Amino acid sequence: MKQEKKRNSFSGSIGFVLAAAGSAVGLGNIWRFPYLAAKDGGGLFLVLYLILALTFGFTLLTTEIAIGRKTKQSPLTAYGKIHPKWKPLGIIACLVPVIIMPYYCVIGGWVVKYLLAYLTGHGAETAEDGYFTGFITADVEPVILLCVFLFAVAFIVFRGVNKGIEASSKIIMPLLLLLVIGIAVFSLTIEHTDEAGTVRTGMEGFRIYVIPNLEGMTVKGFFTVLLDAMSQLFFSLSVAMGIMISYGSYVQDDADLVKSINQIEIFDTLVAFLAGVMIIPAVFTFMGREGMQASGPSLMFISLPKVFAAMGRVGTVVGCLFFAMVLFAALTSAVSIMEAVVSSFMDEFHVSRIKAAVIETIIALAGGIFVCLGYNKLYFEFTLPNGAVAQILDIMDYISNNALMPVVAIGTCILIGWIVKPKVIIDEVEKSGSSLGRKRLYVAMIRFIAPVLLIILLLKSVGLLNII
Repeated sequence: MKQEKKRNSFSGSIGFVLAAAGSAVGLGNIWRFPYLAAKDGGGLFLVLYLILALTFGFTLLTTEIAIGRKTKQSPLTAYGKIHPKWKPLGIIACLVPVIIMPYYCVIGGWVVKYLLAYLTGHGAETAEDGYFTGFITADVEPVILLCVFLFAVAFIVFRGVNKGIEASSKIIMPLLLLLVIGIAVFSLTIEHTDEAGTVRTGMEGFRIYVIPNLEGMTVKGFFTVLLDAMSQLFFSLSVAMGIMISYGSYVQDDADLVKSINQIEIFDTLVAFLAGVMIIPAVFTFMGREGMQASGPSLMFISLPKVFAAMGRVGTVVGCLFFAMVLFAALTSAVSIMEAVVSSFMDEFHVSRIKAAVIETIIALAGGIFVCLGYNKLYFEFTLPNGAVAQILDIMDYISNNALMPVVAIGTCILIGWIVKPKVIIDEVEKSGSSLGRKRLYVAMIRFIAPVLLIILLLKSVGLLNII
């Protein structure tokens, strides 16, 4: 009980919503959402994503935040508080951010590199062939920039819930939203004539993004889009990685959870949509439909710099603003990932925040250096069960996102849906006086629909279901 009384909390709902939204708005929104939307028929993906966000995403988000507030514990210990025999699920949930943190900070270092390049007038160089590969395969620079990013994240976490996480979110998130909106509006106004004389505009790219393309769509193709949208929700809402449990544990008992959850959903969905508006029209305008096939690091660090270079002088400014926005998004997400681990160490081992943060910083630094070495000294190629050729970073990403996160989500659905019953979560959400408007939907999702979808997603992710 001493631990619960000493526990810090967000000063109000605004701080919680901005921190949770900051966690949700990360690299997955920026480099994965636009690619999937372009690949999966534009508007069809958007419609399915929105439906899933209001059903599947709402269910997992509500469950994790409520578990956190009810137990006043982090993911490592919260599941054991809900049901003593389910503590192993908490261990898996805590393992996810432990695995993600090192490689996320490595990518954060890459963002720092590109932002510095644009700030110092060397943005055009980032568009040159081999620039990205030359940088990530270097021996020293990626490690230095990993440290810069990691220590910035650690500093915020060191300062605690109020002075660190909440205070930084209140500054960073409004700036991030302004940058996203500004770049998205600019992206819609651009026009380019290629060497063949073909004129393409940002508005044409926007129509490709939002208008459903059902040409040649099959049942198998539809399910592929559905599962893509569902897997994106893990990235977009930061569920199944312990983060929302940690943040939920800092929410005061009299806070209106229903209102906060709705606000987080709206904020995240809006930014994910705007990420597509930023990127797809710009890439289409300067690179055509073939340019829209890039995803992940290749989209952000290879394709987009070429787009900025093609814009001329204004591209330097846009590139600078873009990578500043990406850095903000990466920082808020990395802070939440680290906090999930730090709070777990504090609750399980009863150590101070400083000690827990130092331990996690050391773990992340060691793992991050290992990831950096995976592109030079320790380079190898490994074929994953889903057929992708991977290095160390890709393997860590696959284990955390494709295997462990669906397992955590399935376990959570079984625990809440069938063992302790949904009423436990519903009562927690409603104890401040607000009614959970989608109550029947929540029960149906947590008990039946979500587990089935998650099992299908897991089987497909590990290569055991190739018919979809």
